[in-house]
Amino acid sequence: MLWVKSLHIIFMVTWMAAIFYLPRLFVYHCQALAEGDARGDARFKVMERKLYWGIMTPGAVLTWVFGLWLWLGYGITGKWLMWKLSLVLGLVAFHGLCHWHLLQFARGHNRHSERYFRLINEVPVITLVGAVLLVVLKPV
Repeated sequence: MLWVKSLHIIFMVTWMAAIFYLPRLFVYHCQALAEGDARGDARFKVMERKLYWGIMTPGAVLTWVFGLWLWLGYGITGKWLMWKLSLVLGLVAFHGLCHWHLLQFARGHNRHSERYFRLINEVPVITLVGAVLLVVLKPV
């Protein structure tokens, strides 16, 4: 099970790195649009799509696969685990929100500001801190 746990952690780090970076790309995309930079707009659309589909989504799927494998192997116990899963479901919702924003940028329909994307960029950070504390400390 240590291999499964290692793979779960590796893919969680992959997912989190991408989920931290995509809203930052949205910030820069907003800046390019505000400057009327058509080449920047096109470049950010490609970068966002590749990050989302090439790194973020596979990282999320594999995190879930190995996490469920761990869950089945170790059993479904502990309130801390239920709280952690609640946070992970929140990250899945955030992942979906990022997809929605990706589609809005791709269609040229973004209505949000740089500030909005800077603010939502903090959501996965706070969620990660909570999940790590729950896993390590198992307080409940």
